Amino acid sequence: METTFETLVRAEFAPKNTFLNTASNGLLPARAVTALHEAVALRAEGRPLGALSEDVETARAAFARLAGVPVRRVAAGPSAAAQTGLIAAALPAGAEVLTAEDDFTSVLNPFHVRGDLKVRAVPLERLAESVRPGTALVAVSAAQSADGRIADLPALREAARTHGARTYVDFSQAVGWLPYDADAYDFTVSITYKWLLGPHGAAFLVVPEDFGGLAPTLAGWVAAEKPWDSCYGPVTELAHSARRFDVSPALFTYAGLRASLQLVEELGVEAIRDHNLALADRFRTGLATLGHEPLPAPGSAIVSVPGLGFRQPELSAAGIEVSDRAGNLRASFHLYNTPADVDRLLDVLGG
Repeated sequence: METTFETLVRAEFAPKNTFLNTASNGLLPARAVTALHEAVALRAEGRPLGALSEDVETARAAFARLAGVPVRRVAAGPSAAAQTGLIAAALPAGAEVLTAEDDFTSVLNPFHVRGDLKVRAVPLERLAESVRPGTALVAVSAAQSADGRIADLPALREAARTHGARTYVDFSQAVGWLPYDADAYDFTVSITYKWLLGPHGAAFLVVPEDFGGLAPTLAGWVAAEKPWDSCYGPVTELAHSARRFDVSPALFTYAGLRASLQLVEELGVEAIRDHNLALADRFRTGLATLGHEPLPAPGSAIVSVPGLGFRQPELSAAGIEVSDRAGNLRASFHLYNTPADVDRLLDVLGG
């Protein structure tokens, strides 16, 4: 039988409910579940764990392909907040950081807790026009967690270039369904347990070829050029690549992530995007027939409906998983969802 998008997806996913909450966390494909079981068995049986370390590098390389950059520019860490902390630590005292109002906390808080930076927040739609002489860094999510709005990244790049500012873009709510060209920005980050379908515990940071002035402030033995020769005493030679910014990896996580990224590559981001946006548009059209208007987020796989967040517990009880975000009902559509899932959500909302 010919392998199609649908047959490949159906072979990997069999949710027991109507899961429309990828913006919180994605479902694990069957191949990732198998890989996790195999990784746990290695530990349980006392066998060598070398294969799990290889999974880290396989996953790093797969992410680099998605990001469109050489693998030497990709660092592996535990979370977006930890990676943002590296960026924040590299800024001089008094530097201005421009952010979007109500962006996700992991993109913002490391700059605020420094205490000696000038952090300025503006509405997302005014971000590019608000870059000014003296702005050191612009930090923003490519797609907003709360409502799915997509930042005008081309305008932001141009404004940053004009004023000599650097850019830091969080693709956590975008990579896997939205085209991702990390080379267009100074720094990018993404966690991997949402649209990339991996387990929790991994985030990739993409840095410039010259590392962009970052210091490896979290460096342990894995940040060495020769990790196994650097287990004791100070590291004498840091990795020549972005691996110098690595934090000791959660090996089980990368075992599953390797398999998840393989699936994303097999399906293709463009095909996933077309699938997701068709479902999001179906939901928007259905909402209009019910008299509801979602927050504007054209071209996004995330749809948020004002005033309906209170219905999340009712929907969950009916086997439909969505989120309540700031009073908004947030539904997010990914490769394992179908038109029937959308229609079921609309049916329950419509009573």
